[in-house]
Amino acid sequence: MGSRVHPEELDANYRNKNFEEVTKNLTKEKALEEAKRCLHCKNARCITGCPVNINIPEFIAKLKEEDIQGAGDVIRQTSLLPSVCGRVCPQERQCEGQCILGIKSEPIAIGALERFVGDNSKAKVEQKPATGKKVAIIGSGCAGITAAADLAKEGHDVTVFEALHAFGGVLRYGIPPFRLPRTALDTELEGLKKLGVKLEKNVVIGKSLTIQDLKNDGFDAIFICSGAGLPKMLHIKGENLNGVYSANEFLTRVNLMKAQTEESPTPIYIGKKVAVIGGGNTAMDAARVAKRVGFEDVTIVYRRSEAELPARLEEIRHAKEEGIVFKLLHSPLEILGEENYVKTLRLQVMELGEPDESGRRSPVPIEGQIVDMDVDVVIVALGTNPNPIIQRSAVNDNLSLETDKKGYIVVDKETGATSLEGVFAGGDVAPVGTSNAINAMGAGKRAAKAINEYLSK
Repeated sequence: MGSRVHPEELDANYRNKNFEEVTKNLTKEKALEEAKRCLHCKNARCITGCPVNINIPEFIAKLKEEDIQGAGDVIRQTSLLPSVCGRVCPQERQCEGQCILGIKSEPIAIGALERFVGDNSKAKVEQKPATGKKVAIIGSGCAGITAAADLAKEGHDVTVFEALHAFGGVLRYGIPPFRLPRTALDTELEGLKKLGVKLEKNVVIGKSLTIQDLKNDGFDAIFICSGAGLPKMLHIKGENLNGVYSANEFLTRVNLMKAQTEESPTPIYIGKKVAVIGGGNTAMDAARVAKRVGFEDVTIVYRRSEAELPARLEEIRHAKEEGIVFKLLHSPLEILGEENYVKTLRLQVMELGEPDESGRRSPVPIEGQIVDMDVDVVIVALGTNPNPIIQRSAVNDNLSLETDKKGYIVVDKETGATSLEGVFAGGDVAPVGTSNAINAMGAGKRAAKAINEYLSK
């Protein structure tokens, strides 16, 4: 069995100054070489490792036969987004993490093969006859795109409502182009249009329209997948100083609004030294974007050790290669300013104690060890909570949409059904499991299946 094929990558000192895609696509020859490593297991663990259950051995078998379109057809039976998922999914924890070859060798490069197939095949439009039923999808991210596609294929009249001025949700505003080129995302969205899905942008459900408005407009079912756009902050002194951003704001303004350019009507402040607080993929994205827009010194500050970093290993490696510094076992205490602008980040030095509920060792302060770090910008990347606008509008309309104490919509884990008749929810606004693109797609598929069954009654 040959060695795993690794895609080529742009040189770090070149790529950290631009937004070109870092990882290159496989050539046809390399893709075929990697496909030949697949054992085509009878009980394929890679399928169960995939939240949307793509028939991975079958699409790889088609690829071996050099039937790239056939391989794409297999993937798109369950996923409309092969070019996206091949790039951003955490395959090492999912499909590739289950690959039998990984026990004694390296697993099949499933993500790279999916991306190759996605980029080199086209979506086919196959739909059942029109049912006359209308479905509203609130949000155009992974869950919304997936649900819209599945429901349109069933013959339903589907409209996707997006609050921002461009479609794609976190795939567009959160993930930088050097990880997910906009051409790949736009191509996938074209597949929705071919299915007759209507896309309505600049519509804030809960403000422009409410759940009750949608019901009054004749929508027979509603799927809420508006994401979790409310950032978690540090809640420390100095967090209101100029130069403090949430990662959500920073990434959205760069990725969607081009705020790093002089022509931008609302530019971001680009200083010399930036600290990014957090250790997940969003922190890596924010740090790598900061490097590209002109910050000279970029440091990721994380309160645990490197072993506990939740980001993908590839993203951590890419960040290090691009000159990002990791300041581990340090926790923010206070942000100090001068004339209302960030000047210093005060940090508590930590050590690891006993494991917490997640199994990771809890960071414990080392008494008396406090350090100051010169910075002019701080980016907080600690995760997000759901924006409560939809939930509040439901309350105002006397609709009993059940939420938990954090504001997440409570759903049936198998169907995504909420406490409201005909209203379903999924993705980051009603999370089941880890928050990532492929799990959101899984939520979209489950909800679409449940909605189709609901509409068939």
